[in-house]
This record gives sequence, C-alpha cells and structure tokens, in this order.
Amino acid sequence: MIRSWTLAAVLGCWLVSPAYLTSARAADETLPPPNILWLTSEDNGPQLGCYGDEYADTPHLDQLASRSLRYQKCWSNAPVCAPARTTLISGMYATSLGGQHMRSGVKVPEGFQFYPDVLREAGYYCTNNSKTDYNFVKGLGKGGWHQCDGKAHFRNRPRKDQPFFAIFNFTISHESKIRNEHTLVHDPDKAPVPAYHPDVPKVRRDWAQYYDRLTEMDAMCGRILKQLDEDGLTDSTIVFYYGDHGSGMPRSKRWPFNSGLHVPFLLHVPEKYKHLAPQDYASGGVTERLVSFVDMGPTAISLAGADVPDSMQGVPFAGPLNGESKELLFGYRGRMDERVDMVRSCTDGRFVYLRHFHPERIYFAYLDYMFQTPTTQVWKEMYDAGELNEAQSKVWEVKPLEELFDLQSDPDEVNNLAKDPAHADKLRELRNATRNWMVSTRDLGVLPEAELHRLSGKQDPRTWALNSDLDWEKLVNIAWRATAAWNDLPDTAVQRLERVTQRPSSIDRYWGVRALALGLTSPNTDLSDETKAKALSILEKSAADDKAPIVRAAAAEGLLVAGNDQQRDQAQALLLDLSNADNEGHYVAMTALNLIDNHRDQLSDGWQTQLSKLPRKTKLSPERADSYVGRLLQYLTAD
Repeated sequence: MIRSWTLAAVLGCWLVSPAYLTSARAADETLPPPNILWLTSEDNGPQLGCYGDEYADTPHLDQLASRSLRYQKCWSNAPVCAPARTTLISGMYATSLGGQHMRSGVKVPEGFQFYPDVLREAGYYCTNNSKTDYNFVKGLGKGGWHQCDGKAHFRNRPRKDQPFFAIFNFTISHESKIRNEHTLVHDPDKAPVPAYHPDVPKVRRDWAQYYDRLTEMDAMCGRILKQLDEDGLTDSTIVFYYGDHGSGMPRSKRWPFNSGLHVPFLLHVPEKYKHLAPQDYASGGVTERLVSFVDMGPTAISLAGADVPDSMQGVPFAGPLNGESKELLFGYRGRMDERVDMVRSCTDGRFVYLRHFHPERIYFAYLDYMFQTPTTQVWKEMYDAGELNEAQSKVWEVKPLEELFDLQSDPDEVNNLAKDPAHADKLRELRNATRNWMVSTRDLGVLPEAELHRLSGKQDPRTWALNSDLDWEKLVNIAWRATAAWNDLPDTAVQRLERVTQRPSSIDRYWGVRALALGLTSPNTDLSDETKAKALSILEKSAADDKAPIVRAAAAEGLLVAGNDQQRDQAQALLLDLSNADNEGHYVAMTALNLIDNHRDQLSDGWQTQLSKLPRKTKLSPERADSYVGRLLQYLTAD
C-alpha cells in the first residue's frame, strides 16, 4: 500500500505535533468516543446565507454555522456524484482506483477497507440514509454500512450507549429537481446569474427554483438536528454538513471548475470534544484551510480514535491524526455519462488551473441528462441564433489546452489567463503540480477506459497498476506531451510520434496516435503535403493492424478528417464496426460513437441507417453504464 510518496510529493508531509497528539489521546481517555453525524446535500455549491449569499434562505444551516467552523475552500474532487462519492467512501482519489468515470464499475484491492469498515471495527454503529452511487462492481455497493436504506437512522442502533456514525443524504436539491416546476418562492428577477449564463427568464427561473430547493434542503437538515437534540445527543455529536459537488446548473455540475467542485462545508464540534477539533477551530469561525473529499473519511477515522489504513490518500484535518494543511487541491473529470472526456484541475485557493486532454472537442457535447434542464436548452438555442457574448458562447466551442482563472478578480471563471505573461509563473506552478500529482497517485485516467478494463482483466485496476512494470512518470508525461506535440516543428513531431506508435505498450501507442490525429485535425497546424502524407500513412497502418481496438479508433479519427476518399471510407467502416458493442464491448463502442458524432460532417451517406441496426445493450454491457451506448445511438439516429 502506498501513502508516503503520494503525500510527500504533492500534498505535503503528514506531520502530527507530538504534544497535540499526546494531549488529544489523554483527553479522549476520559470520554466515550464522539458520535459523528454527516448531513449531505446533492448538487449545490456554497449558495447559503452563512456563505454571504443574500439571495439564499437557509436559516437552519446558518444557525449551525454560527456555532461551527466554516471552510472557505472545500473541493469535492469530482464535479459529479458517483466519482465524488467513490472518493468519499474510499479515502482515495477516484483516479487512483479507475473509478473517475460516471457510473463505472471497478473492483477494489482484496481486503480493501472503506472508512465505514474501519469505524465498525472501532465499535461504531454505521448507517447511511441512503444514497450510495459508488463506482464499484456489484457486491460493493453497500460500502460497509450496518444499515443502508431509506430507514437508516442513528436511532436504530442496538444499544443507546453505542457510538454512531450516521449519514443523511438530501436529494431535494438534485439537478433533476430544478426541472420540476413549482410555484416559486424566490423572486427570479432577483436571482444572481453568473457571467457565463445568458440572463434570460428561463435561466433566472431555474436559478430561483434551485434556491427554493436549497431552502427545502435546509429544513430537512433542521429536522435531523432537532432529532439529535430531542435524543439528548447534541453535546456528544460532531456534525459535518457539506454538498456533494457544485450546483446542478450547467457548467457547474460535471465540470472541474471551481463552480463544479467548490462545496459548502461546516464542521461543528461540541465543547467537550474540542480537543478533537482542528487547531484553528472557533465556534462561528472561518478557516482558509484547504480540504477536499479525499480527506473526509480519514478525518472521520481520526475523530473516532482509529488508525487510517495505509491505502487511503487523504489527510485528516481534525482529531489526533490532524495533518499539515494542504497547499493545493485537485479535481478530475472523466467520462460523463455517454460523453468521453478527460480534464484535470488544481487550485491553491485563489487560482484555478485546468488541463484538457481532449482540446479538440467542445465543452458541451450533447448529453441527454444535462439537456433536460431548461437552462441548457435555451442556452444552446441562443448560441445557434448568435445571441450570446463571448463568455456565454464558450461552452459551445472547442476547449483550449489549458485554463487559468483568478477567483479573486473573476469568481465566475470566464477570463482565461493561461496566455497572459503576467501569470506565467502561476501557470507553470499549477501545471507542474497537477502533472506531479497524476504521477504520484498513479492516475489511471491516462489509460482510456476501455483499455484499462482490457489490460487489468480480472484484477482490480489499482492492484494491476501497482504491480505493473509501467513507468508512471513516463506514462503521464506522454499523455501531456501528446496533446501538445505540435508545439514542435511538424516534421520533428511526426518522426517522434511514429516511434511512439510502434512501442509495445498499447497506452503509448494510443497517445501517439491521438497526437497524430490532433495534428491533422487542428486548424492551427501547418503541415506540408509530405508531412501530412507521412502522418496519414502511420495512422492507416495503426487503424488496420493495431491489436488494441481503442488505438484503431483513435487512428480512424485522423483518417476520417484528413485522409483521402479511400482512407475516409476505411475509417468510417472501422468506426461503425467498433460502434457495435457486441464486437469490442461497451466502452469501445462509446468511444467510437463519440468520434462519429464529433465528425459526422465527414461521413458518407448511410451511416445513420447502419447505426440504427446496432444493439442498444449487449451481454458485454457493464452493469452501471449499460444505457449509454443506447443514448448515443438514439441521439445519432434521431435526425
């Protein structure tokens, strides 16, 4: 198991003050273990009164904040529920387990302990009411709970003197609830609209309805806190309140900007357990300490007086094992439902850095679930009609390779400073930190999802990654360099990439082929006829001969866009073949269908008819992602 090199390399050394540790353990001996209560809400950022939002109406959480420590910067690590909850339950970055993709199903190492497993061993009664949504295979969905359903409650513990750890998840603020129109309480004319959204009635209504749902969520939190008080448990219970990622409004949820990762987090420690509180704890106080979801489970374990498993990567921020403050937080976006993507982000609390590994694709490719939100629909309609300004148009256009935002001057993250010479040092600092973090944590996102499952086989991805002979630094570097390969002279780039496409590792070959395809499809690459022909020849060979289907798919993209008629026909036939999930599986089919959608203008007649005959689900469909090929096929054949 690995911890030391991960934290030392990127997150800061895990150092505990001996005096603090001694005093904490000594004080703990005179008291029973504290109860721990987590109140969590879905799809909401810090749009609460206690965070200074004057439009919000959240009296119960505001009152809790008045006797708690309010964290100014807590990140969910992932901007959507399943990978965020995977991070929470495991105490590991979902990228280190291969669970960063939405509704994926991965195995975990043998003997792996989720934090409820550790708390149970420490004598706690552990309940979850009731959402799980972890990106693990069937059989791991309960995550170590004594009770995990809509009736789970700390009141159900077998002995009233048994300490409990209880979670209550409130779904009323979920993205889907924004669409269920009701009589508004909040005045839409007064709704705060971020600079990236069009300021029109439908958008204002969605924001008003979102704030209405937060008020309802606040009342639910109040009811649980009242029950705690009725049972005489307030003075013996440590309370966490947090949201599970940014708001359900588009360009928050699913995107690892600060708007998608920044969540409210309140920590209340009763007086008799103050020795377990963070050193900067003050009732009704505010802290600038950076924390994220990977730290939550280890912190609960620390508060319970147990030992954090070596597998966990998070740093406790309270209890006897309270570690050093972090200088940086990290975020990630993988496949979102049916849309394949890879983004990594980083913040120091003020600046936010994003690295896109698919800069050739637009931000808002059609995603069925997101397009059910009225704001998304009117936003796209206005873009098509040419009615948006530059900040509002951005999500409907291709991404830059890198982004850098200053939250102090630009809280809506619309002014990209990545090319501003005045911020070159900060860009370099956060870029290097993000790359080093990916290396130190063995970010499995550098493997295409289909190839990850193919290579790991029956092993869990984490164990396979740790035991493989792959040089993780070289692997991460090749992914970074592939998307920027054409910064070199084209002739030099093609010669180097040809060697990469001939390596034994299918991961290397994938990124080499991706780099060639990017160069051929980018309007900014000036290629001579000879260099272009050479690149196409390499891709033609990879498309025909490579053993890895995901490499063949990547090669087909370059041929489809830049090839001659024969090469385009070859690429189209290959992508249509790979789109059949019966052939190479669901993950390959998703990739191929994404490529077909991205380049449908290059396809010859008949492709929709061929797609309409393909199966929506097959025996090879994964248990948690079995609907996504069907969604893509429905969308692509709807015209």
